[in-house]
Amino acid sequence: MTVNLPTQITLSRLVLTIVFLVLLGQYSQRSPQSWILYVGLGVFVVAAATDYLDGYLARKRNEVTALGRILDPFVDKVLVCGAFVFLAGPAFCDANGFNVTFLRPWMLVVILGRELLVTGLRGFSESRGIEFGAGYVGKVKMWIQSITVGVILLAVASRGLESRPGLEMLVAIFVWMMVLVTAASLVTYLMKSRAVLTDNIGK
Repeated sequence: MTVNLPTQITLSRLVLTIVFLVLLGQYSQRSPQSWILYVGLGVFVVAAATDYLDGYLARKRNEVTALGRILDPFVDKVLVCGAFVFLAGPAFCDANGFNVTFLRPWMLVVILGRELLVTGLRGFSESRGIEFGAGYVGKVKMWIQSITVGVILLAVASRGLESRPGLEMLVAIFVWMMVLVTAASLVTYLMKSRAVLTDNIGK
């Protein structure tokens, strides 16, 4: 099977995602090595940037394929959700048990729950012949989540959160904004799917 250029870019993003998550897996706040986070941030930025590139090329070259439609959102979810899972984990807790990323377990529930539900809605809608592409709010959500990951990595890598209240507040603002936008995008997709869901319930 011949894999077109946009799908090749998506596959390269999957490889970068694996490298990025492996790097995060090597970090520990108890004995911080900032270079791991700086390298991880660079890999993450490149990976996130290719999300726009593969979609743009697929549309411009008229090479939108079923494989690409499945693989692209899958890799996006692994990249972003994987990042939040690691960042909210014990590796980013200080000696007092405080997670310096300001992420909390319930936030992960919101993020992962949204992705699982939207994936289910997309599969259900498209199985009935109804197109379920990413809406504007969904795209904004993806960018806000990506920027939040970048801000967290940069802040933790530069350290000094305790002595720099401004940086601490910036991280907290982005984390809360990301959670709110994620929840808002879920509501938008539920409203978008209301007709097909209601139609199915009545049968």
